[in-house]
Amino acid sequence: MPVPSGQIWLHELRSRIFGNTRLLRVWLPPDYDGWGETRYPVLYLNDGQNLFDPATAFAGVHWQVGEHATRLIAEQKLRPLIIVGIDNTKTRVNEYIPYPSKDPKVLDAKGKLYPDFLGREVMPLIEDRYPVLQAPEHTGLGGSSLGGLIALYTQLAVPMVFGRLLIESPSLFVAKRRILDESRKSRGWPGRTYLGMGTQEVGDAKKDAKIVADFRELESILRTADLDDQRLKVRLDEGATHSESAWAARFPEALEFLYSS
Repeated sequence: MPVPSGQIWLHELRSRIFGNTRLLRVWLPPDYDGWGETRYPVLYLNDGQNLFDPATAFAGVHWQVGEHATRLIAEQKLRPLIIVGIDNTKTRVNEYIPYPSKDPKVLDAKGKLYPDFLGREVMPLIEDRYPVLQAPEHTGLGGSSLGGLIALYTQLAVPMVFGRLLIESPSLFVAKRRILDESRKSRGWPGRTYLGMGTQEVGDAKKDAKIVADFRELESILRTADLDDQRLKVRLDEGATHSESAWAARFPEALEFLYSS
């Protein structure tokens, strides 16, 4: 029997920090009661266009976030939550890269503004309009590729804000792997972190080996910081590529790990 897949509300956000406008896509669970006393955990995800609708997703493939979340809630594998997709813009690369970089070539890196963008513009809008729980253990952040890089950077920049972290196929190579150096210095990791990566991200054996090595190094950094299996789940997906379909396939496992009781 088909189960209802919730509803999505769109909000236009005019950012003073970035000087542009984008949509926030807010997915509400099937039993959402905006007039009652129920308050919900919340998950913020980058690249919002790719999450809910194939019509807006890159290459017409979306993460099926609403369908996956609805099923897990119906199966009582996690409590109802609100999921916020933050659209990217035409300056996506600049906004998602926090350091000047030669590969990819980005001199006007604006990613260091992203934590403030989330904390001063995105989250206040959501908290003002929706009954979300605001403690770190109920608040998550995630993304893929450069969206995963900036999610990781945000966690390092404001370590006490997000208690759930979803990092898919992060672009760890940017700026000579600087994000790994900064990760080694951090001690403020979330209560739960999910790391996902494929073994054939780009389809070149030599490059893929480097990508996997960086991924394993990030895992090692987190293990060294005493994240045990209750706090860290790592999925190295054999044969998986750098694609929306791969991230969609791993999303249910990630969501259940991050938000199950």
